[in-house]
Amino acid sequence: MAGEARSVETAWVIRRLSREDSAAVKSILQEAPEAANWSEESFGEVLSWSGGVALVSEENGVVTGFLIGQRVQEDAEIFNLGVLASRRRAGQGGALLSAALEEFRTQGVSRVFLEVRESNANGIAFYAKHGFAKTGIRRGYYHDPEEAAVLMERKLTG
Repeated sequence: MAGEARSVETAWVIRRLSREDSAAVKSILQEAPEAANWSEESFGEVLSWSGGVALVSEENGVVTGFLIGQRVQEDAEIFNLGVLASRRRAGQGGALLSAALEEFRTQGVSRVFLEVRESNANGIAFYAKHGFAKTGIRRGYYHDPEEAAVLMERKLTG
């Protein structure tokens, strides 16, 4: 990421995830049952991934959202995205996604994939709004509760 992205209307910034952000990110997940539930330790581990993209949104020194993804050769996958319930629909999720897509683009990625819980209509609509298209279903992908995943893809190059 070349620098920090700053919202014109609000005081939040997009920056890289640090190991110290793990507890804050885990607390965001507690408010987001539709997101993939990861352990606090998992967020620290992503910092060592080859091709990893780990970003947070921060407002007045408080982590309010996060995105975790990874590039593998010419493809990338968004693994997890969450925003505090009190900060949703204010642009932070879209800003996180846009920053990640731009970083993937600069790394030469041509396609980005993700999975969304089948019942997560808001998530599916959010990703569709940002250029992702449904490409399939994975039955039994999620657990607690068991649920299918909607597969989505966005092409970054022509």
